[in-house]
Amino acid sequence: MRTARFTLDPAFTVGPVDPRLFGSFVEHLGRCVHTGIHEPGHPAADADGLRTDVLDLVRELGVTAIRYPGGNFVSGYKWEDSVGPAEDRPRRLDLAWHSTETNRFGLSEYIAFLRKIGPQAEPVMAVNLGTRGVAEALELQEYANHPAGTALSDLRVAHGDKDPFGIRMWCLGNEMDGPWQTGHKTAEEYGRLAAETARAMRQQDPGVELVACGSSGQSMPTFAAWEATVLTETYDLVDHISLHAYYEPHDGDLDSFLASAVDMESFIENVVATCDHVGAKLKSKKRINLSFDEWNVWYMTRWQERATDFAQDDWPEAPRLLEDNYSVTDAVVFGSLLIALLRHADRVKIACLAQLVNVIAPILTEPGGPAWRQTTFFPFAQASRHGRGEVLDVRVDSPTYETDRYGTADLLHATAVRADDGTVTVFAVNRSRTEPLPLEVALGGLGLTSVVEHTALADADPDARNTLAAPDRVVPHAVGGTALTDGGLEAVLEPLSWNVIRLA
Repeated sequence: MRTARFTLDPAFTVGPVDPRLFGSFVEHLGRCVHTGIHEPGHPAADADGLRTDVLDLVRELGVTAIRYPGGNFVSGYKWEDSVGPAEDRPRRLDLAWHSTETNRFGLSEYIAFLRKIGPQAEPVMAVNLGTRGVAEALELQEYANHPAGTALSDLRVAHGDKDPFGIRMWCLGNEMDGPWQTGHKTAEEYGRLAAETARAMRQQDPGVELVACGSSGQSMPTFAAWEATVLTETYDLVDHISLHAYYEPHDGDLDSFLASAVDMESFIENVVATCDHVGAKLKSKKRINLSFDEWNVWYMTRWQERATDFAQDDWPEAPRLLEDNYSVTDAVVFGSLLIALLRHADRVKIACLAQLVNVIAPILTEPGGPAWRQTTFFPFAQASRHGRGEVLDVRVDSPTYETDRYGTADLLHATAVRADDGTVTVFAVNRSRTEPLPLEVALGGLGLTSVVEHTALADADPDARNTLAAPDRVVPHAVGGTALTDGGLEAVLEPLSWNVIRLA
């Protein structure tokens, strides 16, 4: 096996990591909220009904910005249903996920959840631009953020929340390009509505940060044309445009699945090009950044095959939906997607792992029972902990392999982040399913003298996963033999592995 190589030099950087790159997503979908983060009566529930065992895991995971309340759910969302005494809130049919929403967990509970996670947890609130519009967005903004002295801000105070929620970041709808979306619109229709909403919200608070809906995926037939049209309407009014992407193996093609980040990086670079093209046409000096506010491994095909397996007159509460149980292979792909986001930290300023608990999530729970870490928990937690600082420019010289979906792909996928104290963390994936990959890294001018640790997530069984019966079956393990010699790093990456190498 040929050795993979790259060079690190402090003079060549990508950009700083925005902490919000390690965000997540809570939607009223399946058991993400109910029996996920919120379960009154659970042995570990606090006085607000929040599961403290889940809160502990969320803190360990290291999530920052948390997007809420959707997702497809938001396109039928009436924010008024989610405030006031919980026992008085109306039950509603949720068209997005064919469920009944009790609204027992609402806006105040969401903010309380964030505050209990810690000051790093920033709210990212989506407004309904599917079935509602400018007026409702302004009313929600006033209820949430105005201190007092108006009807809606005083209503919040009367509901028990004296202090404003301080929501700075707002998503202008969700996946409005998708025909599946309640209130789906053309790019022209959505662009005009998003511009009107953004303009009005800035009149109420010029300091808000706004995200316009981009395409729901690079494969959408309107991709790029959608972004160009929407940004032509909103360029001077918004700060970010969104991207959504999910990956799964197709027809057992694991080699292509392992190269999923090739598509993710292409998606990012194509959206950046479109943003900059529109800016050039408008002769604007402003730069639009990216909010990758939904991403994950999701076995979507399984969901689509089962999506009609329910009675049309059955609208269950918190059904078990999208509860994928992730393998080692899934975790390696997941880690590679994290690497892709870090490699574009100059333009990707927000990213939200979809979702946080139970629904295609790094954390699983049982009603009345335990909570545990999925295999994907570990790459995210390690990247959030050690991926803060400046991303160094990594250009690999790697052996390659052929994939059916993405053509020629490198076996090595890697990035590196230099922290403020000068330490460096290398994140690396070996995509080979059968062979170890020798790695050499030249370290120019970084002043590094020791290997702090090298851990890997890998297993002899690539299908190994953590379950209720065996919640700790898969965990990262220490790797020996990694060393600094003559100013360079030498390591061997196990087959099908996610690696974290910390240098000081």
